[in-house]
Amino acid sequence: MALYPIFVETAGRRVVVIGGGHVGAEKVRGLLAGEADITVISPELVPELREHVAAGRIRHIARAYEESDLDGGYEFVMVATDDGAINAEVAAAGKRRGIWVNAADDPKHCDFILPAVVRKGKITLAASTSGTSPALARRLREELDAYLTEDMPALADLLAEVRQAMRARRIRVESDTWQAAIDEPLRLLLAQRKYVQARARLIERLGIDLPPIATEDESSVRAQSGA
Repeated sequence: MALYPIFVETAGRRVVVIGGGHVGAEKVRGLLAGEADITVISPELVPELREHVAAGRIRHIARAYEESDLDGGYEFVMVATDDGAINAEVAAAGKRRGIWVNAADDPKHCDFILPAVVRKGKITLAASTSGTSPALARRLREELDAYLTEDMPALADLLAEVRQAMRARRIRVESDTWQAAIDEPLRLLLAQRKYVQARARLIERLGIDLPPIATEDESSVRAQSGA
């Protein structure tokens, strides 16, 4: 496969998942994290998916897939069955309609594949083996999860907040200065949940002037930042 890695905005986009088993449930978990508008087509559902239906998080069409299902205005199709014939049928029907198709563990019938994903706060890391080894993809996910230490989400929040404040004041800082400012003492302060002190250190290291945050109640700041 010749893959170009991208992150796609899925919030509110209509996606259909064909298959209501454990693989379908895994697909739905990722789509729910992306706030997609999800419909599952399957005669039966595993308990996890039934719970999502009962809670109104997804819709369920309780029957086998039919080609006309792809005329429902969906933007992506995810096939979560172990039936190669269904994969091929859906892939062909999707191509005729210009709809992207993903077929679980069947790269030749995919327009896109799903990487191993780790999410913590605003940070999302993804790794792919181009569909060749789910076992290696799982190992990569575990190692990436270990790499994302507790300070990382707080660091992302801090950098986003300071960058937004700088943009509002038309302050520019060179990339190398940013890199130098993101040092171990800064991360240590965030790991200790000292957000106010970490922010002050970052601003000092960037060599800029920004007003302090509105509250001196650091526990409140941590709650807002997710630290």
